[in-house]
Amino acid sequence: MRVGLAQFNPVVGDIAGNSRRIRELYASADAAGCDIVVFPELSITGYPPEDLVLKSGFVAENQQSMRDIVAATQGCVAVFGFVDGSKGALANSAAIASNGTLHGTYNKQLLPNYSVFDEDRYFTPGTSFSLFTIAGVNVGVTICEDIWQADGPVQQQAKAGATLNININASPYHRGKFDERQQMVSERARANSCAIVYVNQVCGQDELVFDGGSMVFDHRGDMLMRAEQFGESLSFIDIEVNESQVVNGIPVVEVSQSSRADGSKHEGVITPSTSDMEQVFGALVLGTRDYVRKNGFTDVVIGLSGGIDSALVAAIAVEALGSQHVHGVSMPSRYSSEGSRTDAAMLASNLGVEMQTISIEPAFSAYLDMTAESFAGKAADLTEENLQSRVRGTTLMALSNKFGWMVLTTGNKSELAVGYFTLYGDSVGGYAVIKDLLKTTVYELCRFVNLRAGREVIPEAVITKPPSAELRPDQRDDQSLPAYEVLDPILELYVEQDRTAAEIIALGFDEALVRRISRLVDMNEYKRRQGPPGVRVSLKAFGKDRRLPITNAYRG
Repeated sequence: MRVGLAQFNPVVGDIAGNSRRIRELYASADAAGCDIVVFPELSITGYPPEDLVLKSGFVAENQQSMRDIVAATQGCVAVFGFVDGSKGALANSAAIASNGTLHGTYNKQLLPNYSVFDEDRYFTPGTSFSLFTIAGVNVGVTICEDIWQADGPVQQQAKAGATLNININASPYHRGKFDERQQMVSERARANSCAIVYVNQVCGQDELVFDGGSMVFDHRGDMLMRAEQFGESLSFIDIEVNESQVVNGIPVVEVSQSSRADGSKHEGVITPSTSDMEQVFGALVLGTRDYVRKNGFTDVVIGLSGGIDSALVAAIAVEALGSQHVHGVSMPSRYSSEGSRTDAAMLASNLGVEMQTISIEPAFSAYLDMTAESFAGKAADLTEENLQSRVRGTTLMALSNKFGWMVLTTGNKSELAVGYFTLYGDSVGGYAVIKDLLKTTVYELCRFVNLRAGREVIPEAVITKPPSAELRPDQRDDQSLPAYEVLDPILELYVEQDRTAAEIIALGFDEALVRRISRLVDMNEYKRRQGPPGVRVSLKAFGKDRRLPITNAYRG
C-alpha cells in the first residue's frame, strides 16, 4: 500500500487557502500512485480554531470546502480534518473520500481538556467508528488524542480488524514531546499488531508551535519513516500490511480492492534525530516566522542593548525572516557602558542587520525636568529607571508605526516570572520570542547558535559579561535577584511543575528565598497578563496553559 503523508502549514481561519493547499498536495499524491494521502487534524480550518467554530457561518464554509475537496478526489483516498456540524453538535472530524465520494467520517472520541487544550468547550465526542477497506486492507481512522490512551480507539479498531490505523494530528511541541510522542506511537503499534501512519501539522499559531515529525511504524512497532521537524513535506512510503480479520458488528466500507502503486518502490526515509537545543531553536524560529508573516508583517525591529537576551532574539529573527527584514536599534542612555554599545554593533555586523542609534538622553532629561517639581524631595529610585525603559519602548513603537515593523520584545521567562521588567517599557511589542526560556537556557541557546554557525555570531563578551539592565550606575541583575543558576530551578518547580512554596522548601531549598520568589511570581501576574504572546517551548508557559487569577491570596 502506498501512503502519502501531507505535513503542511495551515493558517487558522483561512479556509479557502488551506483547502487550496489540500487539493494541490492531493493532486501530487494521486499522481504518485498513492492509495491514501493523509492530512493533519482540522486541516481545513487550521488548529486550534478556538471560538471561530462558534460562528455558524465559519462552520458552514468549512463544510462546503470539505464537500468541494471530496468532489475533486480521484482514485487516491484522502483523509483530512474538518469541523462537522451536520448533526447540530460540532465534532472534530476526519473525512475519508475518493473518486468524488465521501465514504464516511470519523469523529474524535477523546477530547483533550488540559494544558493548552480545551476541546470540551467546542466539540461533542464521537462514540462509534467504521473500518475502510482500501487496497484490500482494513483501515481505521483516529484523531490525535485518540491514540494516547492505550485502551482507546486504536485498540478498539485493531480488535475489530484494522491492521492499519491512520492518526491525524495537531500535536504541539514542547521540550521532550518529540521523543515521548515517538515512543508512544511505537508502543501503540506493537501492542495492537497494527501499522500506524501518524501525520502532524507543522506551523506556528500564536503561542503554539506544531513541529511536524510525521511518522510511520509497522505492526512490530519499528519505525519505517519519519519526516523532518519544523518544515513542510509530502512524503511517500510503500508499506506491507497484514491481512485483516473483521469482527462482526463493525461497519466496513469498501473503498478500493486493488493497490494503485506502480512497480516502483518508495522506501521510507527516516530523518536524523535532532538535539534538544536544535529543537528549541527550530520551534522559536518557526513560531516567530509564522506569527510575523501570518499577521501581515514583513519586517521586525529589536532594541539591541548589547545584552544576551536581545542578541538571541536578533539571531532567531534573522534565521526566521532574513537579515534584510530585521532592524536593530541601539538606544543608549547616560548609564549605558561603552562595552554594551560596541557589543550591540558587533552583533549587528555579525548578523548582517541594519542598526541605527537613537539616544534616549534628550527624552529622559525632558522627563526629569517635567517631573522635577512633582518629585521634589524624593530620592531617585525605580521610577527613574522605569522612565528610561518606557522611553525606549515608545521609541520602538514609533519606528513600528512609521515603517510598519513589528516590535519583538526581548524579555525571558525568569524576568517575566518575578516581574523584573517595566510595564509599558521593555514589555511593549507584538511578539515575545523568548518569553518561555529561563535565563540559564538563554545562555545555553546562545552557545548553540555559535556552535551551529561554526563562528561567533553572538559575541563572546555578550555571553560572559554579568547581565545588567544598565538603568543606574554599575547595575547588575544579581543586585535585585538571586543568581539565575539559583533562581531558575525554583521557577521551574513553582511555575512549570505547579509545586507549592512549602513543597519546594521540603525539597531542601532555602525557605526565605522560596517565599520571596513565589511571592514575586504571584504578585506580578497582572504585569504578565498585559504582555504580548510568545513561543511556548516548555511544558507550562505563561499564557495559554497557565491560567491563574490575578487577584489571588493563596500562598501555599
